Amino acid sequence: MALFEKKDEKKAAVSPKMKESLPMQTLANNVLLSTRVTEKSYLLNELNQYVFRVSKEATKASVKLAIETVYGVRPEKVHIVNVPRKRKLSGRNEIFTSGMKKAIVTVAKGETLTQTTGS
Repeated sequence: MALFEKKDEKKAAVSPKMKESLPMQTLANNVLLSTRVTEKSYLLNELNQYVFRVSKEATKASVKLAIETVYGVRPEKVHIVNVPRKRKLSGRNEIFTSGMKKAIVTVAKGETLTQTTGS
C-alpha cells in the first residue's frame, strides 16, 4: 500500500536555493559563530578535537561543510551538543541564561585548525 511506504529522504545540509543565493563563506559564517575557549577545549585539542559554538539550526552536515569551507580540512566526525539554559536567582527574580548549541569536530591525525580567540 502506498500509505505505509518508507520515504528515504535525508535532510540536506544546505538547501539548493541557499547555495545559489549566498556564497559558501557567508553560509559558513552563519553556522560557525565562534570557537569555545575553555580548559576542556584545550584538552580536546590534544586529541585533534576542536569545539565551536554553532547556530541553533546547525546540523552535523552543515557544520562539516562549514569547517571544510573555512579551514580547508575535512572533519572525520562531528558531535553536536545542546547546552540547556540555566536558572539564576537575583533576589526575588528568576533569570535564565540563554542556552546554546556547540559542535565538537574531530579531524585526522596530523591536521590542525588555526585557532583564533573566541567567546
